[in-house]
Formats: sequence, C-alpha cells, structure tokens
Amino acid sequence: MNQWIHDQLAVEKNPRRREILQKEIGHGTKEFLRTIWYPAVGNFNHLYAEWEVRDYGNRFRYLDLTYMPGGAKGCIEIHGYRSHARDIESWRFRDLCKKQAYLVLDDWLFLPVAYLSIEEEPEVIKQLALSFIGKLVSMSTNHSLSWIEAETLRFARGVIRPFRSDELALHLNRSTRQARRILDKLVEMSVLIVHNGQQRYRTYQVVNHDR
Repeated sequence: MNQWIHDQLAVEKNPRRREILQKEIGHGTKEFLRTIWYPAVGNFNHLYAEWEVRDYGNRFRYLDLTYMPGGAKGCIEIHGYRSHARDIESWRFRDLCKKQAYLVLDDWLFLPVAYLSIEEEPEVIKQLALSFIGKLVSMSTNHSLSWIEAETLRFARGVIRPFRSDELALHLNRSTRQARRILDKLVEMSVLIVHNGQQRYRTYQVVNHDR
C-alpha cells in the first residue's frame, strides 16, 4: 500500500493533491484497501486515492478512492459512523449529499461503503467491490461487446469463484448451450479464461491482465 501511494506521488504534478497524499490517508480507507480491495482484487491498478474533482460550484472536492479503467469513472467513499451518521452537523450532511449528487450527474459510478460493514461483513463488501469493478470494466469495453456479452462480463466480475455455464444461463435466462457459445466467444477474445477444462464441468473466470 505504501508503494502504491509513493507511485502516485511520483507522477502527481498538482500541488494540492500532492499535499493531501503526503498526509496519512484515512483509517477507514486503509482498512478497506487492506481487508477488502486487495484480498478480492489482488492489485491496486487503476485505483487512486484522494482524487481531485471540481463540482458545479467550481469547488475542489477530494474522493476517498477512484477506480478508472479505460476512461470509466468510479468513486468509492468510506463512511464512518461517527462522522457521517450520529454526530454529523446539518451543513456537513447537506454538503455530503451535494457532493454525491455532483458525482452522479457527472457520470461517476458511486459506491458508498460503511466502515462498520468493512469490520462486520467483509465478504458482502468484497462482493460489492467486485460487482462495482465489473460494471466499470463493462462500461470501458462495451464498445466492442454486445449487451449480452457485457452482461456476462459483469456477472463474471461479480462472482468471486469460477462459475459454470449453467449458472450464467440462469442469470441471462438463456439455454446452457447459448451460454456456452457466449462464454466461448469471450474466451476467444481473451476476456475470460477456462479455469477448469473438464468438458462436463468446465468453469470460467475473468482474465486479470494486471494481477
């Protein structure tokens, strides 16, 4: 994680973001990276801390984490109970809502994560993070994929383990034979790989070029 921050500092020319990155990132963000993101994803590629954006009022805003593969825009914000629920002041709550609204209107995919969920239900948050990644990867590649291929990729990204063609068929409401054809095409495109090559029980998973 320290190397990941160091690498961002090495290329960052914006003095405002450099100053923020040089300070220690929040405890909630660090716990999310340590217990959720890295165990589920295996790398920090396309992920940035304290990314700077401007809202419609021309104010600088800093996002806890952004994930931006292939031009897609995803934001992850870690919400602590004390600062965002029980003791938050009314003006801060309104500002938080506006910040999230600006992001959505500027075509960001927004994923709020409660710190308590990181501690108490990490497997659920891992699943959400993988689905979040899958949606963004689909956005960045959908120019070359049909809708059903993009949905297959989204499904594959949201499943932690390798999956079978009949599971995809159920998700797509298609026959197993149709699902196999879609999967075979995505394997040919190097989007998916065959995890288990046994003909009857063949399983598939997403290719992770960066892992």
